[in-house]
Amino acid sequence: MSIEIYLAHEAKNASKVKVPKGNLQHLVTPGQTVTDNTGFMRGHGTYADNGILVASVAGVVHRVNKLLRVNPVKSRYNGEVGDVVIGRITEVQYKRWKVDTNARLDSVLLISSVNLPGGELRRKSEEDELMMRQYLQDGDLISAEVQTVFQDGSLSLHTRSLKYGKLSQGTFVKVPPSLVKRCKNHFHNLPCQASVILGCNGYIWIAPYLNDDETNTGGFVQNLNPVPKEDREIVVRLRNCILLLAQYCIMIFDTTILYAYDASLSYEVSR
Repeated sequence: MSIEIYLAHEAKNASKVKVPKGNLQHLVTPGQTVTDNTGFMRGHGTYADNGILVASVAGVVHRVNKLLRVNPVKSRYNGEVGDVVIGRITEVQYKRWKVDTNARLDSVLLISSVNLPGGELRRKSEEDELMMRQYLQDGDLISAEVQTVFQDGSLSLHTRSLKYGKLSQGTFVKVPPSLVKRCKNHFHNLPCQASVILGCNGYIWIAPYLNDDETNTGGFVQNLNPVPKEDREIVVRLRNCILLLAQYCIMIFDTTILYAYDASLSYEVSR
């Protein structure tokens, strides 16, 4: 018995994709022709077949001038300099911490790239190296910014701004990185009295509302006071809204979160 196998794009006899212009986006499947125009350069997620650009992954076609690439719908996080990320400390090493940022390789946070308690500016000493576990230990969640992208794709982070640092009380949510919209600001104090940090790596942190005096501490001042039930319900509702947006592949940023939150107010929070 012979078996015939077809690519996904051949099942429906799909024609080649029109090259997107501006913000228009087109979804392609592996093996589907992106363009037969020889004037375009091959980017990530594509390969050349007899002068024709063909998609090697299922994703969205992006055009930057004459460069065409296909961003996969689901993938590990590919960091860029300046990205705001949420990470979890996985190991304390010599003069550095290893951080899980949902990338292919663990990221590094050098002791020279963190703030000292109180925002003190000075060179790090041997005493600071001995106290590394008191600053950050295994399992701690942090907010940081991508400082460097190495040739192997690994990332170097920094928390030199006091808005970054160790995260205290809140809820952690993981979504596909491709669904987090890149914006100028990824720290949001929502009108519903909650704070949200949208990590470009798909890690999101939701916490009760904090004023500037509490947030700009670099994470060294931990607020361990009991959280009222009303605030916890707001955090849980926001978490469920974000998971619902991710389930239906809707871009996640402050506006869509607020729309989903307002639509959910007609429903009670249940266990």
